[in-house]
Amino acid sequence: MPFADELIGAQTARALVSAVAAVAPQAPLSALRRAAGDLAGRSLRERSDLLGEALRRDLPGDYATFTRTIRAARDGALPFHGWLVWPVTEAVAAAAVADGTLTAFDDAMALLADLTSRLTAEFALRTLLHHDLDRALAIIRGWTDSPDPDVRRLASEGTRPFLPWAKRVPGILTDPRATLPILDALYRDESEYVRRSVANHLNDLSRQQPDIVAETARSWLAAPDENTDRVVRHGLRTLVKQGHPGALALLGFTASAPVEVVGPALAATEIPFGGSVGFTATITNTGTGPVTLAVDYIVHHRKANGSQRGKTFKLTTMILAPGEQRRLVREHSFRQITTRRYHPGAHAIELQVNGVASGRTEFTLLPDVDAARE
Repeated sequence: MPFADELIGAQTARALVSAVAAVAPQAPLSALRRAAGDLAGRSLRERSDLLGEALRRDLPGDYATFTRTIRAARDGALPFHGWLVWPVTEAVAAAAVADGTLTAFDDAMALLADLTSRLTAEFALRTLLHHDLDRALAIIRGWTDSPDPDVRRLASEGTRPFLPWAKRVPGILTDPRATLPILDALYRDESEYVRRSVANHLNDLSRQQPDIVAETARSWLAAPDENTDRVVRHGLRTLVKQGHPGALALLGFTASAPVEVVGPALAATEIPFGGSVGFTATITNTGTGPVTLAVDYIVHHRKANGSQRGKTFKLTTMILAPGEQRRLVREHSFRQITTRRYHPGAHAIELQVNGVASGRTEFTLLPDVDAARE
């Protein structure tokens, strides 16, 4: 993942200044120029907000005047695409809300749809969804018929309940069915880009409404195309890891599958900090017919207070004939990453087959020797 400075850094800010200055030479753009030098140490979201707010301060006037300049910059001779678009879309949405009229709101929705192909408008869309959810969703449902796949993806991606980097929209969180008409219109979209967003949106919904998600997936599988099975599998991935019976059954996995699981057997019971734990396991079909299996493994990480929290990782899916045995081999890394902090001490690994956990095996993550030396 690139660093924030590589996405919205001084170069991005200068490009935005140049694009706006070219069509508004009378504006000093002093706030935007100052913001360009004040990005260090800020998150990506904070950088976008800083530039968007500066842009609005530098281009005073009503909504129509502001967006006239934005459209001129969009159509100007200088580049107007990439990460500079995020703060621009945020400024457009904020200006529409500040204006308070339906005319400004509808125009901002249209402008976001127009700009989304230059990067994305999914983050700024949240401001308008929060301001008037019903009106925004009505417009967005119309986007599902757009000939532009970027706009169709915006319909799904911009309304995701837990869109990464984005503000939450309380109305979407409290009404789990609010966005289903959008997904129903797009799950058979011709574009893989759009369908993947639909699957991620469905997976987001599963965090709060697993039964509604399973019900939705069932309805899609009843009216599928050649891509529906893949969309549903990706959309149900979290529920499968959680062992949700409805999701497992839809994908052909039964919790009562006649299998014998041996393991996991660990290559070592003491793992150096930053190293990896290797394990093997065997699964045997003890029944008289073939079985379809979703095999995951759970790593029970030690927390700072000494308790453990499990995180499920995908291992494989398989079909075993009667009497067939399959040996599995995997290594799980404890290399330091920015999204997780490891704590030395007792950990554990166990397998999960069709939602049923078994074979919990303990191991110890050793202290960070390099950190102790500092």
